[in-house]
Amino acid sequence: MNPESRVMKTHVKALVVGGGAVGTSIAYHLAKAGWEDVMLVERDELTSGSTWHAAGLLPLFNMSYATTHIHKYSVDFYKTLEEETGLNAGFAVVGNLRMAQTDERMDEYRLYASTAETCGVPYVWLTPDEIKERWPLINTEDLKGALYHHTDGYINPADVTQAMAKGARQRGVEIVRKLQADSYNWTGTHWEVTCTKMVEKGGNLVESDETVTITAEHVVTASGNHAQRTAKLLGIKIPAIPVEHQFIVTDVDPALQAWRAEGNPEHPVIRDADAQSYVREERGGWILGVYEKHAPACFEYGVPDSFRADLFPLDLERIEDQYMAMIHRMPSCEESGLKDDFNGPICYTPDGNPLVGPAPGLRNMWLAEGFSFGITAAGGTGYYLAQMMVDGEAEIDMASLDPKRYGQGWMTTEFAARKNEECYDHVYILHHPDEERPACRPLRTAPAYDRQKAKGAQFGFVNGWERPNYYGPLDAPENFDHDARSFRRGGWWQYAVDEAKAVREGVGLIDATAFTKHIVEGPGATQFLDWFTCNKLPKVGRINLTYALTSHGTTRTEYTIVRLAEDKYYLVSAGAWTSYDSDYLRKAIEDKRDEFGWISCHDVTTQWGVFAIAGPKSRDVLKEIVKDADPSTVLGNKRFPWLTMRNIELGMVPVMAIRVAYTGELGWELHHPIEMQNNLWDQLTTAGEKHGMKLVGARAQNWLRQEKSYRAFGNELGRDATPLEADLPRFVDLSKDFHGKAKLEETGVRSKCVTLLIDGPADADPWGREALYAPDGTRVGRLTSGGYSVAFGKSIGMGYVKPELAVEGTQLKVKMLDQLWDATITQDSPYDPKNEVIRVDG
Repeated sequence: MNPESRVMKTHVKALVVGGGAVGTSIAYHLAKAGWEDVMLVERDELTSGSTWHAAGLLPLFNMSYATTHIHKYSVDFYKTLEEETGLNAGFAVVGNLRMAQTDERMDEYRLYASTAETCGVPYVWLTPDEIKERWPLINTEDLKGALYHHTDGYINPADVTQAMAKGARQRGVEIVRKLQADSYNWTGTHWEVTCTKMVEKGGNLVESDETVTITAEHVVTASGNHAQRTAKLLGIKIPAIPVEHQFIVTDVDPALQAWRAEGNPEHPVIRDADAQSYVREERGGWILGVYEKHAPACFEYGVPDSFRADLFPLDLERIEDQYMAMIHRMPSCEESGLKDDFNGPICYTPDGNPLVGPAPGLRNMWLAEGFSFGITAAGGTGYYLAQMMVDGEAEIDMASLDPKRYGQGWMTTEFAARKNEECYDHVYILHHPDEERPACRPLRTAPAYDRQKAKGAQFGFVNGWERPNYYGPLDAPENFDHDARSFRRGGWWQYAVDEAKAVREGVGLIDATAFTKHIVEGPGATQFLDWFTCNKLPKVGRINLTYALTSHGTTRTEYTIVRLAEDKYYLVSAGAWTSYDSDYLRKAIEDKRDEFGWISCHDVTTQWGVFAIAGPKSRDVLKEIVKDADPSTVLGNKRFPWLTMRNIELGMVPVMAIRVAYTGELGWELHHPIEMQNNLWDQLTTAGEKHGMKLVGARAQNWLRQEKSYRAFGNELGRDATPLEADLPRFVDLSKDFHGKAKLEETGVRSKCVTLLIDGPADADPWGREALYAPDGTRVGRLTSGGYSVAFGKSIGMGYVKPELAVEGTQLKVKMLDQLWDATITQDSPYDPKNEVIRVDG
């Protein structure tokens, strides 16, 4: 009996919309995780989207910790499908050979290799001679070496999708084809999804007059190229827009045929990153896939109804350089004719990572969109998303893939399309950790942007904002490269050193306007925040550092809370996570309003600018401009002690000054009405000249906070570790009840955050992606942050190790540039451990 001939369900626990590799994997894993009532609907046939024309490569290479875990799971999982389902997924485990033509590309691979080790991804290094010995058809004369992943290769996209679909059906999932989701309505308890049955007419797929409404507790959208249609139906923005991707198939290559006829194994997937292309065998010939410049975005406002499993015309001129590069790399293919070509839509996001997690502003609506490497990511996405939906959290921190990393308030279709085109042509660009991509910039600028630029500011991109990374020389020669990137110490490094020294020895001014800021107030605000966060709430006029936890007791958000009145609070959190934090905060308030009473929450991020002034001379600068009856004492410890807030006037600007400094020096955060920012900037820079004040960027600040062991959200703090594992017991009040407390106590300490001083190479510092080893060679942890310490004159890093090793003086090794370097666990806050400097009076 055909499973689709049965009476279709109309009430389910989870409805998955989209029948490509990602959607079928999600349905499979939800059922495997224990949900018995799962349904998948597909508007056409399974695999009829980008899945059908995908090349099926399974690259393990990825600089993202979460994405590497996802890819690794997929590679391992696909190898088990045939035993479970009886269907061969077409997995050719031929390996993946990443070749390098330059030393800098080898540095990229060295950094990635250490990251791969933290996720258990195997690899080997090959020299050009070793490559030539194994695969003599490859021209290796201009190669420096290669990174070889011998456990992956390529797979048949349609076969693996059908295998997952069969596995899903075997676990009770109902899969319905030719059913299009046309509207979504949240009733307050469940979703009502109205679907239209689709019919074939003249070779096209058209809507019939027959509709059905499916009620579902949870909905997952995995709509691929149709993400913009999904976004309109849900009333949200999804920055997933396809880009044209081309690959060609050659006719037979006699030299390859002869090679295989001699009993030699199939070539690995050959990735020539410096030529922006990959090559693999295909029935005696070759497939060439390219990531060229000027590939256009498509379907920016939706996929035409007439477009099904269709393709675009090939643009050979656009890929001519890559075609010639293939002939250079595989000379034997020169006489092979063109057998077939593909130019189809592949969905992208601005940073290349998919959008996986809860939809912004919606309940029980989950997104799995924007997969540029969908076959590679499908298995792992299903596994980890199912954990989030069934258990409340995944075993790895999925925040870096959260759809809310792009703010609903500023992300537009134009932004997504242009950034996605940029992301496509950057697939094989060297991915420096200090990379800053130029498309769609500047977009969000604080008022002082032009003044900072005139002072030599070199900006980074954070949540759409332009934020100074460092200040370069104003008298630079014409050939000075402000964008000099490196896997070692880039062109910006010495400027960041000078800025960090200025904060430690004098005074520096930092723009922190991008900070996320919320006002929470009302009769229920105090009870709510006491439950929502794990630390004691501050008294009026004081501040506290605290954490909002997940249901698993791990860290969801870090907040600096300023208590403005008995029932009014100013919450400051990381600038990169505004929509992410706002969504979680608002939903929690909605859930608790009946219990705690009326609570108001306002995102005031764009209303308040922030300057941080820090260093031994910071008080001296502020004394020059503060307006008070006694300017000499208004900033002293008696009237303005550490960890307090005071409303002061700096010239004509009313300022909410907070005595705290992320650099660990004497300092203040100066929160001010953003429309007065330029006036305040001019006052501060003028007053600072007398005291030698230096303008300071985010990179120096990042180094300085590591010298104080200040954890950063997205690095040391995340949804895979509790605050106790982050070694922050002083910010957890176990005497009160708070969200996630039971799980926090139940979890215990599985690993522990530490700070390390590192005797690394003379020309490089860690980036926070490296593996940590015991002296006997056992891997014992990983770095989450890294940089240079001006206080100690050597590299510094923070990371997680086994709890028994988290002892001051423990000797470890850190993997940098494919070598092990000595590292010593130091005391928490190695610079000024007693906080004497930050409390100094004056």
